[in-house]
Amino acid sequence: MTAENRPGSRPGARGEGLRGRLAGLTALFPGLLVSVVVALAATFISNQYGGPVMLLALLLGMALAFLSQESRCAKGIQAASKQVLRIGVALLGARITAGAIADLGAAPVIIVLVAVVATILLGGFLARRLGLSGQFGTLTAGATAICGASAALAISSVLPKHDKHERDTIFAVIGVTTLSTAAMVLYPLLTAVLGFDDVQAGLLFGGTIHDVAQVVGAGYAVSQEAGDVATVTKLLRVALLVPTVLAVAFVYRAELRSQQEGGRKAQLPIPGFLFGFIALVALNSLGALPDLVQEGLTTLSGWCLVTAIAALGMKTSLKALLEVGGRAVGLIVVETLFMLGLVLALLLTVVG
Repeated sequence: MTAENRPGSRPGARGEGLRGRLAGLTALFPGLLVSVVVALAATFISNQYGGPVMLLALLLGMALAFLSQESRCAKGIQAASKQVLRIGVALLGARITAGAIADLGAAPVIIVLVAVVATILLGGFLARRLGLSGQFGTLTAGATAICGASAALAISSVLPKHDKHERDTIFAVIGVTTLSTAAMVLYPLLTAVLGFDDVQAGLLFGGTIHDVAQVVGAGYAVSQEAGDVATVTKLLRVALLVPTVLAVAFVYRAELRSQQEGGRKAQLPIPGFLFGFIALVALNSLGALPDLVQEGLTTLSGWCLVTAIAALGMKTSLKALLEVGGRAVGLIVVETLFMLGLVLALLLTVVG
């Protein structure tokens, strides 16, 4: 028996396996590269001229939608919209520590928990009343309640797939990004009219504005203290991404299992990226992440999410997006206003 034929010794097979993996990576390269280039362009425009980088990445990606039909780019764009997305969400955990959340005290935690749960429940209920799917309501409400575009992408990844799945995800991202930008401008004016102090203002911004960047912008536009409180409060909402995604996967488990993939039932997905998120929160809480590493992971997370958004944009047509309709726009606006009103009421009741 030759060495190549002995059990456990198959250099030829190993070589073929390695070549196959390299060929697979090579096939992904064009699509991944174009997604990164769009992300770089969006970041440059945002830095130079202002504007939400996520929204810019979406719009630039949609302008290049034909590339997702190009066979050389299709696989890489698909990978950027899924695998790169999950890496970005997992790395969000590097921003959070258990100590920072504990320092907030009980009142902000209660406010955030009540607001997030109530908004998500309302979204599912209102969506059905408006003739939209419960999945769509869960998606938009989760994005509104937790952390905007990042939450929309994470929740979308565990919802059952259907022919309008990616269109709905893009709509949620555009909706929360647009409303978050408007809130960054309007909410500081509201807190001034209401006579809120810096802590109250920070709690309102962190408890209601959708995206982290806009929370930071609104908070530090008022004061250093307001910015610090807003950022930590917002990160508490980001921390709720893990239980929310797990809950969504559990609620829709029957539909997920009944979906047919290759003639067999799909299994309930185990969102492995959430375990990465939890691990990073734990390491950061224990002080095991040096400042330089934490900053690097946070930056990498941002780049991954912008790249994934660009890829999603390339997979979505403007025509399909416009088919969502006015009821969907009304739903996400109502969810945003509901969360604002609820957090205001809780602030005046709990914090005074």
